[in-house]
Amino acid sequence: MSRPVTIVTGGSRGIGAATCVRLAEDGHDLALGYVANRAAAEETASAVRAAGARCVTVRVDTSEEADVERLFDTAAADLGQVTGLVNNAGVTGPLGRLADARTEDLRRVLEVNLLGYLLCCRRAARDMAESGSIVNISSAAATLGSPGDYVHYAATKAATDALTVGLAKELGPDGIRVNAVAPGIINTQMHSAMGDADRPAKAAAQIPLGRPGEPSEVAGAVAWLLSADASYTTGTVVRVSGGR
Repeated sequence: MSRPVTIVTGGSRGIGAATCVRLAEDGHDLALGYVANRAAAEETASAVRAAGARCVTVRVDTSEEADVERLFDTAAADLGQVTGLVNNAGVTGPLGRLADARTEDLRRVLEVNLLGYLLCCRRAARDMAESGSIVNISSAAATLGSPGDYVHYAATKAATDALTVGLAKELGPDGIRVNAVAPGIINTQMHSAMGDADRPAKAAAQIPLGRPGEPSEVAGAVAWLLSADASYTTGTVVRVSGGR
């Protein structure tokens, strides 16, 4: 049997990198999209290859249609027909109240987190044959709202959930499944990027399980949704948030 070929956007670090390695261990070949950090992307690609999978890295800004087209074209040319997509690339902008947010930050969050997901889903819907699978990375913020932190980011993740449900119904007759994973507070570099490296530790007291999650725990949920074990699962948002 041919190996599944899966595109993972934002695959150079954090949840994306953990997902690439987990999928490689599960028998996927990977197209790893990254926006800037080539060294980190190549480090993840090395781990993927060490797990016995093929991997191609592609620099891509998912908010740009031409970049998305090039990502899918490269994956198909180098690895074969794309069977899976993990929409993971995302940004938050600085932490803070909406009243203090800069318009350029709001625009960037919308373009990457929503337009980028739509562009990738659109191309996947055009390319995938029966048994294709899409997993969108959402967030617990979609239902919590994240007041005082990033309500604009939360809004894009609520839109991600709506995209997941609607597209699952649209593509179901074609045999393509669409699901989402909604992480809570996870130990990644994203918190440093948004200006609060200690945020996971500070949030632990508010999480029923008493700790932040690890990228590998999110990757496990993504891997299950892409697997044959989830063959009757579509239009579902799997929450991986420690009970929060």
